[in-house]
Amino acid sequence: MTAITVDGMSCGHCEQTVKEALQAVSGVTSVTVNRETRQASVEGEAAVTALVEAVEDAGYTAHA
Repeated sequence: MTAITVDGMSCGHCEQTVKEALQAVSGVTSVTVNRETRQASVEGEAAVTALVEAVEDAGYTAHA
């Protein structure tokens, strides 16, 4: 599992947007996003840099 901190989520739609962005990354098998803790948990073989880039491309700030 890879944990990523995501800044900028303020609602359920934000969570869904981040989740969909992460699910689109090749190698991702499962994603859980929680705006309250600012965390995204990702299962699979995707590179951390690809995950962070996907979240940032969706309009949020992210770091591992």
